[in-house]
Amino acid sequence: MKKTMITIMAIFLLSFPTLSFADAVVGDMIITLGENLTEQQKQTLLKEMNATEQDQILTVSNEEEHQYLGEYIPKATIGTKAISSTSITIEKAGSGLEVTTKNINWVTDEMYLNALMTAGIKDASIYVTAPFEVSGTAALTGLIKAYEISSDKVIPEDVKQVANEELVTTAKLGDEVGAENASALMAKIKDEIAKNGVPETEADLRTLIENAANELGITLSEDDINSLINLFNKMKELNIDWNQVGQQLEQTKDKITNFLNSEEGQSFLQQVKEFFIALWDAVISIFTNNNEQNA
Repeated sequence: MKKTMITIMAIFLLSFPTLSFADAVVGDMIITLGENLTEQQKQTLLKEMNATEQDQILTVSNEEEHQYLGEYIPKATIGTKAISSTSITIEKAGSGLEVTTKNINWVTDEMYLNALMTAGIKDASIYVTAPFEVSGTAALTGLIKAYEISSDKVIPEDVKQVANEELVTTAKLGDEVGAENASALMAKIKDEIAKNGVPETEADLRTLIENAANELGITLSEDDINSLINLFNKMKELNIDWNQVGQQLEQTKDKITNFLNSEEGQSFLQQVKEFFIALWDAVISIFTNNNEQNA
């Protein structure tokens, strides 16, 4: 929880309008396990997720990973084994999305949040894990599969593709400008569209992207801009109800505010304060010792 809220604080992630878990009950957990996990690894991850006999368990294959990621990252990067595993716990309506990860070294919590919301998932606690460090790109396949099973609704293929493309695009951008900056930029662009409507022309979309980057102090290459233009042009074709975007943003803000006002949040802020005080003391000590040695 703390890890997720810390990362969310940086950007006030907003979301897309979403479907609901029609047939699932609050508290239900749906688990996906990578097909190539060993039996011991499966049992370890299930224990880690606090799984019970009542939880539904699905398997994700490497073929499925290639199906949704093959257009966006090299096959060698996807690999030949399905390892990433996930769980979705259904929460009450209006609670929003929350993501926690373990052993995921490329895709951040915010990136999952954005992609999941694009795919039409909301009101759930998401956990992404692996028995050892992995990039995390393939986990979205499992999460979408779990959603479809739990809700008995099929997410259109073009939506799945765009969600996966968004995840990879943001992660690649994060390699250049920093993961938090990349996620913040995606959120900023969505926020502007929610407030002012979908840009009518590609030139307008380019201006929106460039202005958002400038406001965040992010320098984009021409390739970065073109990649984002291509992605958001595809999103424009998904008939998104942008009126819901602002509402999702407000939910996220409320969640952050509630966390900061909670006992846990106050404890976290105190820890941050103490950390910087200790850091400053260490810096002062270094300069003091150097001055004494040079005296």
